[in-house]
Amino acid sequence: MRLDKNFLKLYAVTDRKWLNGRSLEEEVEKAVKAGVTMVQLREKHMEFDELVSLAKKIGDIVHKYNVPLIINDNADAVLASGADGLHVGQEDVCASEARRKIGSSKILGVSARTAETALEAERCGADYIGAGAVFSTSTKEDAEKMSLGELKELCNSVSIPVVAIGGITEENIIELSGSGIAGVAVVSAIFASGDAAASASRLASAAEKMLVGEQQER
Repeated sequence: MRLDKNFLKLYAVTDRKWLNGRSLEEEVEKAVKAGVTMVQLREKHMEFDELVSLAKKIGDIVHKYNVPLIINDNADAVLASGADGLHVGQEDVCASEARRKIGSSKILGVSARTAETALEAERCGADYIGAGAVFSTSTKEDAEKMSLGELKELCNSVSIPVVAIGGITEENIIELSGSGIAGVAVVSAIFASGDAAASASRLASAAEKMLVGEQQER
């Protein structure tokens, strides 16, 4: 599957610690049915076989709705599970090595905080950039916050789409209008809400309004 920038409109990143015993598979399906356009399986403390098994189950769910599944920081799990792509951080593995491992047909996302690192990721084969943290976030408490100006500069530096991440809620998402992003990535705004379907639906509507403002400002 190749990347369509519309997949990035509402990008859900999983974290089972927010679920309080609820089924991740069920919560993902509720979110996708309600408007999530891409899902990243980010479960860093899971054994390889368990991760691959879960990825296959999540993949079966999201593919029913033509939504891609990305796996965080594990190229081998991408290949073993048949997931659609890989997302890596700057500290995980260089983008060129990630691209070599997953091949040309998979989606590759790379985290970046600066225009320079985003441009380098694009040169090395990234299909999209994950930029942040754009707001304070409880998911990554050590994440350094980037300004709207820095986000705009990053978006303007690359020709591939950029998705913003970090502390994004339905209340503050509109502040990102005019930055150049293709969409937003969220974790706790969906999976910690207790009602993944309702939260995803509201976030999808808010993302649409933000992207309309985005187009009007550019």
